[in-house]
Amino acid sequence: MSEQVHHPLFARLWPRVARQLDRSGGTDHRRELVAGLEGRVIEIGAGEGSNFAHYPTTVTDVLAVEPEAHLRRLAEQRAARLDGRIRVVDGVAERLPAESDSFDAAVVSLVLCSVRDQPAALEEIRRVLRPGGRLRFFEHVAAPPATAHRWLQQLLDSTLWPQVAGGCHTGRDTLANIRRSGLRLTQLERLRFPATRLPVPTSPHIRGEALV
Repeated sequence: MSEQVHHPLFARLWPRVARQLDRSGGTDHRRELVAGLEGRVIEIGAGEGSNFAHYPTTVTDVLAVEPEAHLRRLAEQRAARLDGRIRVVDGVAERLPAESDSFDAAVVSLVLCSVRDQPAALEEIRRVLRPGGRLRFFEHVAAPPATAHRWLQQLLDSTLWPQVAGGCHTGRDTLANIRRSGLRLTQLERLRFPATRLPVPTSPHIRGEALV
């Protein structure tokens, strides 16, 4: 059993937010995130299963790890409506319920902002990936230093935002931690999502791939 992760309000709001984000272009990002993957995949922080329908047929099975009970139930229901390749389990990113060197790819999508220990989570991802395995990521990240946007992120992260947003921190330098983890960055795209006229605190995003 994982460490307890319990965000009852966020867990009930997030599926609605995710649907709105998908209507604003998130579906295309999800498809790109998993395009071309093969073999065994572990998805960390699967939420309610928004990525499930986009896995290509070249993926033989998916272990979807989700620690929040309500979101995990929704993910289980979604997986049951699909083709049987996806198994949803309880677990946290810092201690994945999987053997070392056992997956061809790992997927993280809007989750590294909320893990309790990002370097430990990335170390676990390296552990469960086989040599040459891929990490695919789509994450919101810190705005450029010394900008009003970065100042707003720091203000939110030091006050109520993590409590109301399921542990999310808007200003984490996720890209720097991926580089420090020992994973080899091979693809990187910086983008603003959603592409609203006025940027929101979580709008700076990265999408890409890193190899073991």
